[in-house]
Amino acid sequence: MLSLDGAHGEGGGQILRTAVALSVLNKVPIEIRNIRANRPDSGIKAQHYIAIKSVKELCNAETSGLEVGSSNLTFNPGELKGGKYKFDIGTAGSIILVFQTCILSCLRSKEDITIQIKGGTENKWAPTWDYFEHVFIPLIKKIGVSVDTQLIKRGYYPKGGGEALITIHSTANIKPLIMDEEQKFSDVEGIINISNLPEHISTRIKHTTINELLKSNLKSNIIVEQTNSLSQGVGITLWTKSKDAVLGSAVIGERGLSSEEVGKKAAKDLLSEINSCANLDIHALDQLLPYMVLSNESSSCLVREISSHAMTNMWILKQFLDVDFEVKHNKSNYLVTVKK
Repeated sequence: MLSLDGAHGEGGGQILRTAVALSVLNKVPIEIRNIRANRPDSGIKAQHYIAIKSVKELCNAETSGLEVGSSNLTFNPGELKGGKYKFDIGTAGSIILVFQTCILSCLRSKEDITIQIKGGTENKWAPTWDYFEHVFIPLIKKIGVSVDTQLIKRGYYPKGGGEALITIHSTANIKPLIMDEEQKFSDVEGIINISNLPEHISTRIKHTTINELLKSNLKSNIIVEQTNSLSQGVGITLWTKSKDAVLGSAVIGERGLSSEEVGKKAAKDLLSEINSCANLDIHALDQLLPYMVLSNESSSCLVREISSHAMTNMWILKQFLDVDFEVKHNKSNYLVTVKK
């Protein structure tokens, strides 16, 4: 049984999610100790519980310590089973983080798997639904992973109530992700989602974002999506595509943050990625690393910055696989290469 320290590195829920998925992929039983030990609310939280419980059902795993608040978990995977599954986080916890755990876990499934989840779709510390659909899904498609997505309803903090489903298709072969050449980005697309708030909020976010992008001569097409969720909420996701790459940014509105600040931050975050000549944004790197190591060939990409999440994922991956990572600092970015 492989033993892992859940407090290593940034010590968050990503260790849980990545380790459980790799356990299923590699058919290796694991033990995770000190789960989120350095966090104020240590232990397994609701969205972590549902992510692990979902994967447990998908592969008929044997577990101990799988409960909210637990600081230790053992997970012994079985065989993946195709079919349709439904899960409810029960809070506004991130649907997308659960989906990402399931997608990685199910890459070697021999049958298609459809998963429907209730919870939150617009979370501050997780990918937004639109980032998931317009950045993450196109990127994993490049390496041969096919996932259909459907947003049923958006869900915001604190009540959640969002719902979405995905279908993960059987993946025959994982191709390397080779994105080591600088790209040109010119047009930006975006979605502002807003629930139970005055219309002027989304209008101000949109105008600020467009004006900020125009300062860098970037054209943009940003739409506003009105929704009626259980809670008030607003957020914006931006993305830009080149021939071979896609970069994204997302900001969730919150009390004390003006509409103008939301729009300006979303635009500036995306501009920082573009100006660094990256072809994977800082968040996409840590989400894509597990896929990059699964190909039989080396993968490489240019990124603006190596986040603590990415460093932690590199550590986890080296616990499971005979793999290493080379990081070279260029003038404005880093070249990350998976060494096979």
